[in-house]
Amino acid sequence: MNRLSLRLCALALLCLVSYLTSVRAQTSAIASSAAGAFGYDASREVTLNGLVSTVLVRPSPGMIPGSHLLLATLSGSLDASLGIFGLRGKGAVTVAAGQQIEVTGVMRTIQDNRVFLVRTVKVGGEIYTVRNEHGVPVPPQARTRTNQKAAGESL
Repeated sequence: MNRLSLRLCALALLCLVSYLTSVRAQTSAIASSAAGAFGYDASREVTLNGLVSTVLVRPSPGMIPGSHLLLATLSGSLDASLGIFGLRGKGAVTVAAGQQIEVTGVMRTIQDNRVFLVRTVKVGGEIYTVRNEHGVPVPPQARTRTNQKAAGESL
């Protein structure tokens, strides 16, 4: 009877390990697909220069949510997404049509449209961070804390 109990316990343990491995694989697949459309890969960041042709506080139909800058670059026009906080709140990007700017971010295809997910914007001598290194939009409260930290470090 003890051998039978031991074998049943071993079989139950083997089934449990197999089940947990399967769950872990499914969870990884879900996590990677969740990052899919808006996934931000910092290793693919590029910096582009362009002339602001239009500033959109609200997106036009078919665009992803948030504010956008339409840029004229050497390679053509570009939809630069600043995210939902880019033009809102304290420390927001201050830019107008006709200004020359520099944007750093990642080009993505989202909802069948090419969009440049902007992480930083350089206007004149001012640098604005609108997304963190993972592509998550930086809210106004976090910008304020970051600016306070930077000001404290430069003293």
